Amino acid sequence: MTQPLLLIAAGGTGGHMFPAQALAEAMLRKGWRVQLSTDARGARYTGGFPHSTEMTQVSSATFARGGLLAKAMVAPRILAGVLRAVMRFRRDQPTVVVGFGGYPTIPAMSAAWLLRLPRMIHEQNGVLGRVNQVFAKRVHQVACGVWPTELPITARGLHVGNPVRGAVLDRAGAPYTPPGDYPMNILVMGGSQGARVLSDVVPAALTRLPDELRQHIRVSHQARDEDHARVTQFYVEHGIPADVQPFFHDVPARMAEAQLVVSRSGASSVADLSVIGRPAILIPYAAAAGDHQTANARSLVDAGAAILIPESALDADSLAAQMATILTQPQAALHMANAALGAGAPDATERLAALVEELAAKEPS
Repeated sequence: MTQPLLLIAAGGTGGHMFPAQALAEAMLRKGWRVQLSTDARGARYTGGFPHSTEMTQVSSATFARGGLLAKAMVAPRILAGVLRAVMRFRRDQPTVVVGFGGYPTIPAMSAAWLLRLPRMIHEQNGVLGRVNQVFAKRVHQVACGVWPTELPITARGLHVGNPVRGAVLDRAGAPYTPPGDYPMNILVMGGSQGARVLSDVVPAALTRLPDELRQHIRVSHQARDEDHARVTQFYVEHGIPADVQPFFHDVPARMAEAQLVVSRSGASSVADLSVIGRPAILIPYAAAAGDHQTANARSLVDAGAAILIPESALDADSLAAQMATILTQPQAALHMANAALGAGAPDATERLAALVEELAAKEPS
């Protein structure tokens, strides 16, 4: 019997790629073949995908960047990508096509629609991304990572949660060590692309902590390449032990060891926090489309697992005060960690995989 084939299309950020990886892991365990269609940016995040995942790199294009000439070439590049995807799909005969958002998903989702293949999108945020807005009415199912998610009236939405990678599930509910007078780990994450504002504010905030607290701090700080040298030098000059990197490949391990996480509220980061269970200070990206990062953070904030600081209100003094509040109250920190677990959906991957299997039984339409 021929193995069913799942075609996963995902764009070039960790927010799209990490839940795609989780689904790939689950479907391979179920005996499916899995192909991943992404672009050069997304390929940077494929190191954690199972080796048996078949990779296809596509050329992506967006109207959001570049000059007039670049924008004029977007439509022809997209059309060429769609035609190539149609030819590839006719050859490979995918059983189900699932898109996770981002411009590189356009060719695959368009081809699936043209060929009337069983198809679905997964939206990680509480507000549909630009590409998912286009396809929400053209797929059989919209799987939602956050609920409620704003959807077109005719779209079929179902809350499944945000899938997390196996490395995160391996640390689900890992025992939490509350803050105390011993080495304490703080994980600083700006999403897969880093965040300049966190590099500007977090190091300065740590210097404003009382000496008796600061002497116990150890930091893992994700910073953009262009910020790496200055952030590293700042920590050295102020005697704060810090590991500064542009991207951490072992985020689940670092999060499990952390007493506190300071982070953007991208969908994957919020999902990881809720599965592992850690107190957090969340600073939503102010320019996120539809302010979706604030919507993402709401479940943890409402549960009492996180403190939200709008980017417009973020400065070193206010952040230091919130950090000190958590790090000097071990029982409150433990309560936040437990509350995070209560806000999670650790079975999100299984739910999404079940939808794939349901779609596989559908007649093409």
